[in-house]
Amino acid sequence: MIKKSQRLKRTQTIAIAFLTIAGIVNYLDRSTLSIANHSVAEELHLNASQMGLLLSAFSLAYAFAQLPVGAMLDRFGSRVMLGLGMLVWSLAQVTGGFIQTLNHFLAARVVLGIAEAPLFPAGAKVIHEWFAVRERGAPTGTFVSSSTIAPMIAPPLLTALMLSFGWRPMFIIMGVLGVLVSVGWYVVYRNRDQVVLTSEETAWLEDGATEAPKKSALSFAEWGMLLKQRNTWGMIFGFMGVIYMVWLYLTWLPGYLEKERHISIAHTGWLVAIPYVFGTIGMASSGFISDYLLKRGMAPIRSRKWPLCVGLIGAAAFTVPAAYTPSTALAITYVSVAMFFVNMSSGAAWALVSVAAPRHLVASLGSMQNFGGYFGGSFAPVITGIVVDQTHSFVNALLISAAVAFAAAFVYLFVVREVVPENERRAAATQPT
Repeated sequence: MIKKSQRLKRTQTIAIAFLTIAGIVNYLDRSTLSIANHSVAEELHLNASQMGLLLSAFSLAYAFAQLPVGAMLDRFGSRVMLGLGMLVWSLAQVTGGFIQTLNHFLAARVVLGIAEAPLFPAGAKVIHEWFAVRERGAPTGTFVSSSTIAPMIAPPLLTALMLSFGWRPMFIIMGVLGVLVSVGWYVVYRNRDQVVLTSEETAWLEDGATEAPKKSALSFAEWGMLLKQRNTWGMIFGFMGVIYMVWLYLTWLPGYLEKERHISIAHTGWLVAIPYVFGTIGMASSGFISDYLLKRGMAPIRSRKWPLCVGLIGAAAFTVPAAYTPSTALAITYVSVAMFFVNMSSGAAWALVSVAAPRHLVASLGSMQNFGGYFGGSFAPVITGIVVDQTHSFVNALLISAAVAFAAAFVYLFVVREVVPENERRAAATQPT
């Protein structure tokens, strides 16, 4: 019986630990503007629509950077691409502490979005490289839970920094932290093709194969082949519904509590953390649920798709009463349950990437999914800002989010069905680049 070596266990632990830390820093950096929403708007004299534009500048840049970043990750590996990305986004975060105008802030957020693009496709690639298919759900859930752990600790942590030093030093401190993590990643991590594996280690990773599969360089034909698959488009459009709701809550939840529920900024920091506790549980559980369904005999794609669909429907179902209840306590409760479900969907979506493509195409497929998610999600801050300016309420904005999530569940249910056929992949690989 093949056993996992101590070296492989150590490599897996280091990889997931660094990915999770990088993810936490990533989302802390994204959260700084939403936490400083009111202070930035007052100092720069911005209305809700302008703040929505500023909040969306990041996600639009992040979305369009996904497509080339995925191909670059599959070409050059996660060590260089993620390390460089972390360094650049951290410097952009530091720059945000010195801006004086809306245009300068927009430019800093665009650079931040471009540089953060490699993180999640790189994570999918790392997990595909260093974990066997039967064990990828749990590490995926652990890694992507960083996207809820950070927003959970961000409100009290960043609010305390902002109230103690001001919003500008808050940006600078977080940027310096990211620089340190980027250096640590590059020094410690190695891509799989940079390590000489034993036959037993290869057999474990390849589910019993005695030899490593022949490595083939990513070709443009293979990259383009992904865009011809119904699964790819289902994942692109379905992830829009996931990220639309995630991004609405990430960017506007503090503002919602201040404007709609009339809670002071000092108290919103702690209240915002509550829904993200539930979001973290939902995100972490997604991987274990997927692995459990797989062990029970469900096909890999279906074991990821069903938690996705259930999560999206649950998120929509609990966002509707959150919009209408007059009780602040009930609103926090409903939002918390919605966050559990939508983040369960997000974790399952990344677990889906790890089983829906061969190893040298995982980052490309992940980046395509992330492009769709953040392209659609980038409209959430803008639409929410416009709705709030026009109606002086968040009710309609929350209802729009629920409708988008519900529609996305049906996209996953009816469009995402089967893995890219191996014979099609090999045929594409033989075509000239």
